[in-house]
Amino acid sequence: MVSGNVIIRPIASVYLLHAAVSYMQIFIDELVQQATDAGMNVNGQKTKEILFGSILKDPPLPVSLNGTPVERVTTFKLLGVHVANDLKWLQHVDAISSKVSSKLYF
Repeated sequence: MVSGNVIIRPIASVYLLHAAVSYMQIFIDELVQQATDAGMNVNGQKTKEILFGSILKDPPLPVSLNGTPVERVTTFKLLGVHVANDLKWLQHVDAISSKVSSKLYF
């Protein structure tokens, strides 16, 4: 549906202004609502966002979680594995090498 020069798209049976709100923000808001309904809290200060691939050239708008801006990172640690936004293993190998060398007293 088009109104003037603003594109309006149906998402979850609600019409939103595409230019004003990112899809990721909509999904985050829905996730927070589902968590609240289930009696859980989502901590915005511990939440991180990482972008992969071609989206790095034209990053989307920043998102927030319960009014707290979500930090955008280039690397993070998930279940002991260091993940980088370029999907290379250098960060993980460096971390493991450092850990091993400290155990071997190098």
